[in-house]
Amino acid sequence: MRSYSDLFRSREFTPLFLSSSLQTAASTVGGLALGTLVYRATASPLLSAVSMFGPQLAQVVGATTLLSGADRLPPRATMAGIASAFAAGTALMAAPGLPVAAVFALVLVLGLVQSLGGGVRWGLLTEILPKDGYLLGRSVFNMMNGIMQITGYATGGVLVALLSPHRTLLTAAALYLAAALAIRFGLTRRAPRTAGRPSVAGTWRTNALLWSSPERRIVYLLLWVPNGLVVGCESLYVSYTPDRAGALFACAAFGMFVGDFTTGRLLPPALRRRLGTPLLLLLAAPYLLFALRPAPPVAAVCVALASAGFSASLVQQERLMALIPEELSGHALGLHSAGMLTMQGVSAALAGAAAQLTAPAAAMTMMAAGSVAVTLTLAAAGGRGRRGSAEGSGAAEGRVGRVRRPVVRPAKYRMSRSDAPPTNQGNRTNARPGC
Repeated sequence: MRSYSDLFRSREFTPLFLSSSLQTAASTVGGLALGTLVYRATASPLLSAVSMFGPQLAQVVGATTLLSGADRLPPRATMAGIASAFAAGTALMAAPGLPVAAVFALVLVLGLVQSLGGGVRWGLLTEILPKDGYLLGRSVFNMMNGIMQITGYATGGVLVALLSPHRTLLTAAALYLAAALAIRFGLTRRAPRTAGRPSVAGTWRTNALLWSSPERRIVYLLLWVPNGLVVGCESLYVSYTPDRAGALFACAAFGMFVGDFTTGRLLPPALRRRLGTPLLLLLAAPYLLFALRPAPPVAAVCVALASAGFSASLVQQERLMALIPEELSGHALGLHSAGMLTMQGVSAALAGAAAQLTAPAAAMTMMAAGSVAVTLTLAAAGGRGRRGSAEGSGAAEGRVGRVRRPVVRPAKYRMSRSDAPPTNQGNRTNARPGC
């Protein structure tokens, strides 16, 4: 697939895209309303940040217990059920007088339910699109996330100001319900990708298999940690500038949209593969300027520029897809999604705690510095691993050559191509990511 129009000619791509758009809009509108509601009730940057990104904290539980269901449950029913659960939970959070403790309990339950969502959705996308269309499809979803976040945060800010956080949460619940209906009536019924019942033991076995490759481990960490630490910076927008937080979120979403469009659509594959580390550095570096406590207009520019670096995830996902077996695609992509969201929730809590002890601007600077340090460390480890693999392969070839060199056969008995020893071309760990 070479164009966006090719994607939308796939019959089920459009309803999957529409339902994801509605869920993203609901998440942004509801998250801003909930963060504002909790901040007004508690005046705590920590609790405000955790309320917005708290569902991600439960992802680690789902990743270690429920994730085997990503390939073993029917996609349509699972996705519709998740969207319906979010509609009901968000409506409950809108109830007047609900204690803050009950709000956080609902947030964590919804996060546990959500832990299946990424694996099921992205595993289904690998079935809907041919293999060469997956990266283009993911870039479209990422750009949609940017657009819907711009729209959602802008709309959410207006709704919170004109109506109330409670009514804005009811609007988010209605959007989740619309997403559930789009899934139920837009997607066809499909059998699970893998036979068997979901189980905790199956989840642990597959996680161990995916984690057993050093190259896959580094890719997963690059997808999880630098990204998550920067989301910790984003979780402090409300406490940094309560009246302009919606504008900062919208600018971040715009930067993400531009970065994903450029990386997924415009950059040639050979150049894109070399930009993984630079894009991760771009993601964090502008937040270092928050040490100077910039005014909201300058902060908005920094936020937009940094968010273009989120497109590094496309580069890392391309590498990951080349390193995983097709029958485990849903579980592997679900592990990526769950780990990323878990790290985002943990980072939001860390950033909120740091802001509670210091100030939002100082906490954002610390999180950004941590992201830069992790990126450089993982990039160096990945480079050493690739050099070690190449040197090990060369040494092995040299040993084979030394063993065989003394054996000289007459010409008529020399080894034919069919007698040659097998190479490692079938090893997926050494495959170069495709575009």
